[in-house]
Amino acid sequence: MSPFPDVDFAFAERTLLGLLALGGPSGQEGAVARRLTELMVAECGVAPGWITHDDAHRRLAGYTVGNLVVRVPGTVPGPGRLFSTHMDTVPLCAGAVPKVDGGRVVPAGETALGGDDRTGCAALVSMLHTLHARKLAHPPLVVLFTVGEEAGLLGAREADPSVFAGIDMGFNVDGGAAAEMVRGAIGMQVWRAEIHGRSSHAGVYPGRGISAIAIAALALADVVGSGGFGAIANERGRGTSNVGVIQGGQATNEVTRQVVVVGESRSHDPVFLDSITRTYALAFERAADRVRTDNGERGTVDFRVRDALPGFAIPEDSPPCVHACRAARAIGLTPSLAICDGGLDANYLSRHVPTLTFGAGQHDPHSLGEFVDLAEFRDGCRLAVALATT
Repeated sequence: MSPFPDVDFAFAERTLLGLLALGGPSGQEGAVARRLTELMVAECGVAPGWITHDDAHRRLAGYTVGNLVVRVPGTVPGPGRLFSTHMDTVPLCAGAVPKVDGGRVVPAGETALGGDDRTGCAALVSMLHTLHARKLAHPPLVVLFTVGEEAGLLGAREADPSVFAGIDMGFNVDGGAAAEMVRGAIGMQVWRAEIHGRSSHAGVYPGRGISAIAIAALALADVVGSGGFGAIANERGRGTSNVGVIQGGQATNEVTRQVVVVGESRSHDPVFLDSITRTYALAFERAADRVRTDNGERGTVDFRVRDALPGFAIPEDSPPCVHACRAARAIGLTPSLAICDGGLDANYLSRHVPTLTFGAGQHDPHSLGEFVDLAEFRDGCRLAVALATT
């Protein structure tokens, strides 16, 4: 017998189509969790007692369920392995009706599809189905279906640390080609500048006012002029920055008293990441000093920073990378390892256990052109089985 027997692709694709047809935006993953539970118990040999939910939803406003956690006892001893994916989809997937079109699954209407990440959910259910049906040997497994990934990796961030006890390597399913594996992802900070000026009549007493809009404009012009906006590359490092929100002002005849500006900074280097954000903080302080009333009074800036994504990179010679590349080659794939500029559940999961991400056929997510490549989906199912077995 081959060490990696064929997956029941009819079951896998039937599972995929059923999950794609289920609604489940961030915070409302309950129906997806129930369907996954039904499938695992009825079709995959999973005992109900192996399935729990953690309490992540209690720390997330408006969430109905926590992360779905499946602890599968090993048939052979050894450290456990984590498999993860997320249950939620973006709002553009609402009402999606999947249809098979040649070698692809596409949306039948004017919606996105939800392959991000129902492909991952179906691949991991298929993995459990194959392990059970083929009676394959495997160490203890934890399968984690997270909530709120699309809302900022919230489920992974709030996952119960006890989930990772006894686990030595992790594999997250989220992406296109199974062989294109992600071993690291970028770090991101979100900053918020609340600018406090002073209101006055813009026509009669302009000199009595402190324009928060003027402060914001000068600060942003300063950052752009110094090369700190957009793609950033210099002798100190590489990264990006963006301003995404500006709020303030009520009337043209009023010197604007308050403005809020929100932006982000990204870099793989945490020191350079801090320096990108600091460029904005200093620019706002300088701008506040320049905009004054006739008698010299100035406005103030409350600048706050939040670490939105912890960057990470697991070494190419680490156990997850070595094991994944070996498993990919064993099923006829040519693996590659990369570091990406987006966010993944692995950003937070790797705080607990080194986690590698591979794909299961999703393409063009969050768009009306989204599709699932069925050949790549099958590869993702096969790779999950290879990774789970000894």
